[in-house]
This record gives sequence, C-alpha cells and structure tokens, in this order.
Amino acid sequence: MRPLRAYLRSLDPRLPRDVYALQAGGLLNAFGNGVVLPFLIIYLHNVRGISLGAAGLAAATQSATALLSGFQAGSLSDRIGPRRVLMVSLAAMAVAFGLMPLIRTVWHAFAIYVLWGVASGAFWPAQSALLAGLTPAQQRTSAYALQRLTMNVGVALGGAAAGLIASVAHPGSFTILFLIDIATFALYLLVLALRVPSPALHPDRGEGSWREVARDRTMVSYAALNAVFMAAAIALMVELLPAFAKNVAHVDEREVGVVFALDSVGVALLQLPVAKLVEGRRRMRGLALMGCVWALALLGVWAGGAWTTATAAAAVFAAATVVFALGETLHGAIHAPLAADLAPPRLVGRYLALASLSWQAGWIAGPAAGGFFLQHAPLALWPAAAGVNLGCAAWALALERRLPFSVRVTPRRDTGKVAPMTALATIDPLSTGAELASPPSSQAGFARRSRRG
Repeated sequence: MRPLRAYLRSLDPRLPRDVYALQAGGLLNAFGNGVVLPFLIIYLHNVRGISLGAAGLAAATQSATALLSGFQAGSLSDRIGPRRVLMVSLAAMAVAFGLMPLIRTVWHAFAIYVLWGVASGAFWPAQSALLAGLTPAQQRTSAYALQRLTMNVGVALGGAAAGLIASVAHPGSFTILFLIDIATFALYLLVLALRVPSPALHPDRGEGSWREVARDRTMVSYAALNAVFMAAAIALMVELLPAFAKNVAHVDEREVGVVFALDSVGVALLQLPVAKLVEGRRRMRGLALMGCVWALALLGVWAGGAWTTATAAAAVFAAATVVFALGETLHGAIHAPLAADLAPPRLVGRYLALASLSWQAGWIAGPAAGGFFLQHAPLALWPAAAGVNLGCAAWALALERRLPFSVRVTPRRDTGKVAPMTALATIDPLSTGAELASPPSSQAGFARRSRRG
C-alpha cells in the first residue's frame, strides 16, 4: 500500500492557490458546456428542422468567427490582461445562449452562432494566458493537465445530466439546458471577480505584434498540426458523434449523454497519471502516439455504426470514446505547455491565442466537411478521419527536428529539468534519448513576476 500511496501523492500538482481558484471556476463553466454541447446539432436538426449539413455549417461559422476574434483577444490579453478579456467573453456567451431558444430558421442559428463565436474566440486564449500567468514555468504541464481534468469532470457531469433532461419530443427541455449553461457563465464570472487576481503585465507588452508570431515558422507549423488534429478528431467526436449516434445508429438521447460523458470521465481518471508519465519524455512522440490512438478510436466509431444499432451501438461508441480519451490526455499534457514554452515572455498572450485559434480552425473544417459526410455518406467519415490522424502522427515526428532543443522534452515539475534516459527508453515510444535543459530562465522569471500576492 505504501508504494500506491506514494504514487498517488506524486500526482498532486501542488499548484499555487490562485490556480486552484481559476480551475474551480473552469469546472463550473465546463459543467454548462457539457449540458449543451452534445445536443446542439440535435437541437438544430431534430427540434428546429435545420438540415444536418446546415447545422454543421453553422458550427463551422461559429468557429470561423471565433478564429477572427481570437487574434484581437490575444493582443488584448498581452495589453490589458487576460482576466479582463475572459470576463467580457463569459458575459457575451451568456447572452448568446440566452438567445438559443429563439432559433426558428437557419438564419437565426447563423446569427446567434456568430455572437457565440465572437465570445468563445476570446474565451480560450484569455483563459490559457491567465493560467500561464498564474503558474511558474516548470509547473505548466501540471496546471494545464489539471485544467483538462477539471473541464472534463464538468463536461462529464453536464453531459450525463443533460441526457436526463433533453428530449426532442419536448422542445422546452432544451431551453432548460440553455438556462443551466447561462447560470454557469455567471458563476464563473463571480469566481473571477472575487478569487482570481490579474497577473502583472509584461513591461514590454506594447512592443509585440502578430508579425513576430507569424515569423516563427516552427510555432506556425505546430499550430497548423493541431488544427488538422482538431478537425479530424476532437471536432468530430464532440460535434458530430452525438448526431451520428442518434440519426444513423438510432441511439436514444440518454445513451448519447452517457457516451458523451464517458470521454470526460476517461480524461478525468487518466489525465494526471498521463501528465506524470510524460515528464522527461519527448513531446512530439507523445503527439504522434496520440494520433495513432485517435485513429483507432475513430475506426471503432465506424464499426459501431456499420455493424450495430441502438444500445449495442452505444456500447461500441462508449468503448471507442474511452480509447479516444486516452489520446486526449496526451494532448492535454503536451499542447498548451509547449506553446507557452515556445513563446517570448512579451508575446505569451499571442502565442497562446494562436494555439487556441488552431482549435477554432479545426472546428471550422471538421464540422463543415464532417456535416456534409454525415448527410451524404456517414460511414465514410470515420475511416477517412482515421487516415488523417495517422498522417498527422507522421507530421508530429517530422516537426520535432525544428523545435528548440530546450523544449523538446516535458520538464519535471519538481526541478524544471527533464529526466535522464531510463532503461525503458528502447521500448517506450515517449522516452527521451538525452537529458535536455530546462525552459529558458526568462520565461520562468516572467511567470514569477506575473504572480501577485
């Protein structure tokens, strides 16, 4: 029992108190996201009569709008502080979801999704920059892993609750979902106002520009890789799997909610152990392994839709979702911390905005193309996406050569340094081949200056 207790204690990220307050607010907000996300396309199609293709295009429009607003949000996070930007975005999203019950035509959906896109485009880069500003550099992997954990716990609970509430036979049940989501935005705002401080702004914040970010070809390529991963994996599983399960495999709403929640449960259980596992290991090999895991999960979704229906299909989708969650934990431990480590201190907001915008770019292409496939050839969608993920795995391995040597490996949170090669290096696909240096001291210094109190 002692080794088990020691291992469990080693998973404790030991983060600053301000970070835990921020994560608590994120948990509340994630619950609201879990309540609405699995049922948005079902709401548009099955309740409001909007075609699956148009519903997917509306989701893509939301992401396109978020892509545009995210650039400005990154600049504002560097100039006026990410906390202010985050609070404004939460208020705007509350308005957008307050209007969702008014949708009656496709144009109503597009208009409201544009407002939602403006707000969500500011939300993600601001939240990421705020977390980076409150966390010492060597603890960022743990901080972002904990963020992914809390978000997925919230989404799991929200998805399970929504499955008990939503019913296409009772359109008013979807209004209840939207009201719950609005309440979580308000609670997150309250936490930010009362418990989360604003990190100190960098003294050279007025000198940065997006041109400098664009000139960093490594970061641009890294963001492009993430965009393709998002389009061919997470966007499909979040946006289109519920509709695929409902309309192709004839899975009922409660089972859809359970399948959606299982992804988050898997991430919640595995995120901290995986974050511990990747310490001292090559980041891009981790992303390559993630692409292979996601390809396997997507093929599982195809098999469930091709060979089973109803409850049997729900069971297959549930298994595929748990496998997919394992890949998500690798993404949560690698993607945002590496983006933060690549950033010069005065451009952290913009670099993390670009990292967040890569999600939005994926959410443009994924639902738009996926919605078309879902309408005309639903079973072809999943093996095609699996092939794209395998291609991205190869891309990740090729990109490693372009990363600065000092950031290729996830640092250990206790020392900020990576571990030397272990005896498992020859068989472990994530293992390192050498001991690398810690992240640049200037970034660690900025993290310390950014903390207040």
